[in-house]
Amino acid sequence: MSASGERKVSASLGRSVRGAAPRLADLASTPEAPRTPTLGRSVSSLFGSPGGSFRTDDDYVVIEVGSRFVRAGFPGESTPRCTLAYDPDNQRRVGDYRQWDPQGAQKRQNPRKGQEWGQEYELYRMDLSQIDLGVVEDKFERIMREVYNKYFVLDTKPRRILLALPPKMPHPLMSTLLDVLFGSVQAPSITLMSSPVLSTVAAGLRSALVVDIGWAETLVTAVCEYREVHEERTVRAGKLLSEEMAKVLNAALDEHAGYHEGDDISFEEVEEVLSRVGWCKSKPRSNRRTLYFPARTSPILEEFEDAVETPEPTITIPLPKATPPSEITVPFATLAKPAEYALFATETALNEFDDDELPLHHLIYRALLSLPMDVRRVCMSRIVITGGVSALPGLKSRILAELEALVHAKGWDAVRNYGTASARHEQILRQKREALELQRQESEDKMTESLDPDSPLPAGLRAHEEDNIDAKLAHVALRNGPPPVSLTGGIVRGVETLGPWAGASLVAQQRIRGIVEIDRERYLQHGLQGASKEKEVSVVAQRQSMGPNVVRGAGERASWTLGVWA
Repeated sequence: MSASGERKVSASLGRSVRGAAPRLADLASTPEAPRTPTLGRSVSSLFGSPGGSFRTDDDYVVIEVGSRFVRAGFPGESTPRCTLAYDPDNQRRVGDYRQWDPQGAQKRQNPRKGQEWGQEYELYRMDLSQIDLGVVEDKFERIMREVYNKYFVLDTKPRRILLALPPKMPHPLMSTLLDVLFGSVQAPSITLMSSPVLSTVAAGLRSALVVDIGWAETLVTAVCEYREVHEERTVRAGKLLSEEMAKVLNAALDEHAGYHEGDDISFEEVEEVLSRVGWCKSKPRSNRRTLYFPARTSPILEEFEDAVETPEPTITIPLPKATPPSEITVPFATLAKPAEYALFATETALNEFDDDELPLHHLIYRALLSLPMDVRRVCMSRIVITGGVSALPGLKSRILAELEALVHAKGWDAVRNYGTASARHEQILRQKREALELQRQESEDKMTESLDPDSPLPAGLRAHEEDNIDAKLAHVALRNGPPPVSLTGGIVRGVETLGPWAGASLVAQQRIRGIVEIDRERYLQHGLQGASKEKEVSVVAQRQSMGPNVVRGAGERASWTLGVWA
């Protein structure tokens, strides 16, 4: 072929390729073309090279660690990628094939000798004398290996970690968790944030009273402008509730004909029953107390004494792991007794409780009573109830009703007993109430007289005329949404939250720096002992010279602190 022929062929090929390029681009941009879901994150952060983004060093992984679970995911997402719980199946040794045994799934796993209720399903406890930190480290490392290899599937580039932890965690336990994250995961830095603050962020608030009903304890934390100002604790939480449900089911099982001695309800069955049919009854309107095992337990009969006697609704609970498989029938109202006794303890006098076992409504009232007046006014209108037990039907409304009844009965007087001056104190309170009632009645009378055009009242005491423009603006404001909380302060009100993990996801997406930021190199050198004694350090970006031709990076800190965990 001649040179001129080769040039013609190459030119024609070039024209054909150039002509095909726009058509391929149009095909790829059509709505019918397959697309890769990003779930709120860019494709470059998922599949791109480290040089494909200008902020690759700021990629985060959000992890929330609880006593019975680990939640993990990426910033900007509304839900975590995985929620892994601790159970005996995750702690099997090599060569243990019981999970593939066809009959093994139908057998009850009895707890080991010397173990407490639900101990095999916990990662850690606050009482370090009852746990082995080496076992805790192995459990957490195994969970994190599964999270990164099965659910994240990331490249080898190290990513920072935003770790959500409960406040007041012991330093040895915190050091164990950080050793796994810095050692096995190779995180360059870890930002620690408190779960109550993140729950406040997830609720869209700056100040709140966070009631975290967890597994081992209930934590009530007052948060004001993203700072924890007060904290109260009680052991009335999910563990005690599970034990009381087990007592109720075992009592019903004793009446069953095929019951054998020692064949008690297992922990898995109690968790199943509690999550499916457990509930909490509303606060009774009458002042008459109900016994823990009353003869008449129907909510309808409690409210209306003259109601017609109707049979109690019952529910049948199957027990497939019993020997032989059976089922029990219990009244539906009986399933509300564990929450009544474990969380509220209405049949026990208040002076019989220790400081660490107060009922939930008394604990919240004591926390509000300990706050300054302005902080209390803000927090009592923003009560955030979260935690695993908070999903129990009827529990949130019962807590708010009990708290409101306490506030109306006792007010905000910090003195519990006036001794011999109690009669005088009651007389003073009665006089104040009568004075307030008289003042309210006089103001109503003045308003009624001011409506009469022939009233002799001066103009300053008459009611203002209705302004049509103000009424229209108020109507438009109601269409746009509810009134602001600043106008509803001083009342008991609950606010929903998305949980600590959602708050951590939002904080990590907005690139907000936390008070506690632990660098890997500094931690490996000194551990937690290298932290500063100060509770807080400045998070303002600074540039400071460190010698000739050496400049510290923007925002780098000379020291770090543990904040609320110090």
